[in-house]
Amino acid sequence: MSTGNPGQDDAESLRVRLHELRKALDDIGGLIDRAVAAEEALRLSEERFRMLVGGVRDYAIFMLDQQGYIGSWNLGAQLLKGYSASEIIGKHFSIFYPDEDLAAGKPARELEIATREGRYEEEGWRLRKDGSRFWANVLITALFDTDGNLRGFGKVTRDLTERRRAEQALRDREESLRLLV
Repeated sequence: MSTGNPGQDDAESLRVRLHELRKALDDIGGLIDRAVAAEEALRLSEERFRMLVGGVRDYAIFMLDQQGYIGSWNLGAQLLKGYSASEIIGKHFSIFYPDEDLAAGKPARELEIATREGRYEEEGWRLRKDGSRFWANVLITALFDTDGNLRGFGKVTRDLTERRRAEQALRDREESLRLLV
C-alpha cells in the first residue's frame, strides 16, 4: 500500500521485508534445533547399540564386508574365538573354517546363499585361534542398503560344544541301555 511518499514507502517495505526475514530465521533456527536434537538422538541410539553388541559375551557378533572380510568384532567374538579385534579385523572369515570346509568352498557358498536368500544358518565345526575346534551355531545375515545394494553381512556365532557333548552322552547311554535289554 503506497502512501505517495517514496521515503515512507521504502521504510514500510523494509519493515515488511525485515519481518519476513526474522520469521524465516526463526523457522531456520527451529529446523536447526530439530536437526541437532535428531542427530543427538541418533548418536545416543548408536552408542547404546554399540554397548549392547560390544557387551554381549555369549555370542560372537561381527560384520563382514561384501567379500567376507571382518570389519567389526565384539567381546563375545574375542572370548569365543580367541582373537583380539586388532588381530582379526581385516582378515577373511574363512580363517574360522577347518581345512575340509575350505577345500569344499564352504565360506564362499555360505555368503552366496545368504546373499540370495537373505540369511544362512547352520551348525558345524569352527576353529579358534589356538586351532581347537568347537561346534557352532552360525547365522549369516545379508545386509542391504535402501537401494537394495549388498553392503555386507552380519554374522552371529554361538558355541554349542557342551550341548553337543551332552546330547552325544545321552545317545550313548540310551544305546547302552538298549543293548542291555
